[in-house]
Amino acid sequence: MSVKMLHTCIRVKNLEESFKFYQDALGLVETRRKDFPEHKFTLVYLSDKANGYEIELTYNYDVEKPYEIGNGFSHTAIGVENLEELREKHIELGYEVTDLKGLPGEKPKYYFVTDPDGYKVEVIRI
Repeated sequence: MSVKMLHTCIRVKNLEESFKFYQDALGLVETRRKDFPEHKFTLVYLSDKANGYEIELTYNYDVEKPYEIGNGFSHTAIGVENLEELREKHIELGYEVTDLKGLPGEKPKYYFVTDPDGYKVEVIRI
């Protein structure tokens, strides 16, 4: 039996802010959107198109407080060729960005950028 990863769902407080982050900061494109006004939620799927894997933004209407991410979730990750260029773009866009990091004994090859809801995205040089 083979398994294919399909998507990761994250709940967002402000759909437009989150959509803008994943589109502008990470270059993801909307692949589909499903509105369920009678149930008061919207699902927006974004992907890099190359691999088919998606981020699902779940927007529940009328959420007043930010979601608690919890202590078990850590981050999602993307791979890029020009790490420094994308990091500078994220800084220019005003997002929270860490210094370049590396595993113990290795040269720096990744950093983290934080989306509007506090989810961390690891950006790794490929």
